[in-house]
Amino acid sequence: MVEALCRLLPDADVFTLFYDPENVSEAIRSHTVKASFLNPLRRHYRSLLPLFPIALESMDLRGYDLAISSESGPAKGVLTSADTRHICYCHSPMRYLWDLYPTYLHDWTRSCWKKAAMAAFGCPLRVWDYSTSARVDEFAANSRNVQKRIWKAYRRESQVIYPPVAVEIFRWMPPGDSYLMVSELVTYKRAGDAVRCCTRTGRRLKIVGDGPEYASLKKQAGPNVEFCGRVSPAELRDLYSRCRALLMPGEEDFGIVAVEAMASGKPVVALGRGGVLEAVPPSGGVFYNDPGDEALEQALTRFEEVESLVRPAELQAWAERFSEARFRERMLDLIGRGAGARDTEAPLSRAQRQVRG
Repeated sequence: MVEALCRLLPDADVFTLFYDPENVSEAIRSHTVKASFLNPLRRHYRSLLPLFPIALESMDLRGYDLAISSESGPAKGVLTSADTRHICYCHSPMRYLWDLYPTYLHDWTRSCWKKAAMAAFGCPLRVWDYSTSARVDEFAANSRNVQKRIWKAYRRESQVIYPPVAVEIFRWMPPGDSYLMVSELVTYKRAGDAVRCCTRTGRRLKIVGDGPEYASLKKQAGPNVEFCGRVSPAELRDLYSRCRALLMPGEEDFGIVAVEAMASGKPVVALGRGGVLEAVPPSGGVFYNDPGDEALEQALTRFEEVESLVRPAELQAWAERFSEARFRERMLDLIGRGAGARDTEAPLSRAQRQVRG
């Protein structure tokens, strides 16, 4: 998403809470990137949430005509001048303050001090987050699913612009014998459902990603479950191309990994909630209604009964509607509509900043 915005606005500066040049692409490194005063503590970013508002409001955005915030945390909270147009591309209102707050607060696997901190800071952070929605001139949502969340949390209208996926770089190969999961290993992604299901049934599973749940998931996994960690883009494309299907046991805001799998001609077995219902057509896989490893097992059984009917070319054709070219067209339209009587190229040449959270 941020890379696509950098290509869309080649003269833009990038402001971010945390920045490690070694972990971003050349598309981002080629821009002027300014990190907040919290950056020296970036390894501990999960514990710094209460300081995010201060860090964001300390950023100096004077003299810029356009600010685009990429929001799944508090990025929209930046302060801009009256002459600056602020577009917020929202992946989701902060999950840990809104939709998933009860999950984070009552999760028995979290330490008592973390739950106490969440209870203490949750309410004031929600008030701040709600108030900052008034700083945004226009919202864009990454799916109809998130569009509903934006209205629920902020009572703001938004335009749906699906996120960009480099669908042209993926390829199909004959499937091997392994299922694939690509995800951050955090609680709400429900990777444990996939691990327990495949361990119990003997199905082979490869998991790409890392996160705080890694150690506990590793203990639960049988020898048929392989943890690949973080992999290169080329390795990920190869894993997609050779898997039987992608597993998505958690509720997603949109589901970019589902689009990447379909661009590789691979179907998706997913919890039938959230943005994946927009990303994947009914013929693109198997959905199940209730979270849990037993429901996932039943869905895998249903998938294996119709696996021979999968049409890779049809899945790849569907994935093309989420290409970066489509995203660019919609974003240019949104930026241009706000330019009024000015030349439509003017906002792009004068746009000096993209804000990233």
